[in-house]
Amino acid sequence: MKLNRNQLKYLAALAMLVDHVAWAFVLTGSLLGQLMHFVGRMTGPVMAFFLAEGYLHTRSLKRYALRLGVFALLSWPACSLFEFGYWPSLFFGAIFTLFLGLLAIWIWDKSGWHTWIKILVVSILCLLSLYGDWPLFDVLWPLCFFLFHEDKKRKWGSYYMIGLWSGIVPLLVSGTRQLFQIGVLFVPFLLEYCYNGEGGGKKPFHKWFFFAFYPLHLLILWYLKKAI
Repeated sequence: MKLNRNQLKYLAALAMLVDHVAWAFVLTGSLLGQLMHFVGRMTGPVMAFFLAEGYLHTRSLKRYALRLGVFALLSWPACSLFEFGYWPSLFFGAIFTLFLGLLAIWIWDKSGWHTWIKILVVSILCLLSLYGDWPLFDVLWPLCFFLFHEDKKRKWGSYYMIGLWSGIVPLLVSGTRQLFQIGVLFVPFLLEYCYNGEGGGKKPFHKWFFFAFYPLHLLILWYLKKAI
């Protein structure tokens, strides 16, 4: 079955909801918890992929960056409340990390700096991403998707090299409790064999849905968790 960009984004949002419901209400070590988090591993890579696509096709890079930056800030209270139960905190969520990923692509593509300076700046962005969700990965994955968007072998090769840190290292550190992390290793099959390369409808709803859904579902889950 082939899906367009909008449909895959909705699928990623659903996977994120499943993942966050599990973090809120299901034991991580249980079979159900592992399965739900496994599903949730598709969200970060899929959004990283479409961030790079967005960079390549946006009509206004400045507006795109501004949109991500504003919604990263607006999502901050919801992310903090869901993660820690209070706000403010030094946790800014997934949109913040995607914003840093966009900056990494922009700097690499447009800055004209020497390569070692670009590497230094991207490294700083990676360090800043430790205050967000999907740290490091949603900075480096979008950059690799951009750099190798016309070279399928190098694109997915670099994805797996980065993804192994998410899928394998946690297993070595925490054991089978982190088994769900290997879910990131299956995302390339989804994007290669299910994405038809089309954007889908151009209604504003499709553009703004994820930005609104992200903080709203976190606030609802935080409230339910607090109430229960």
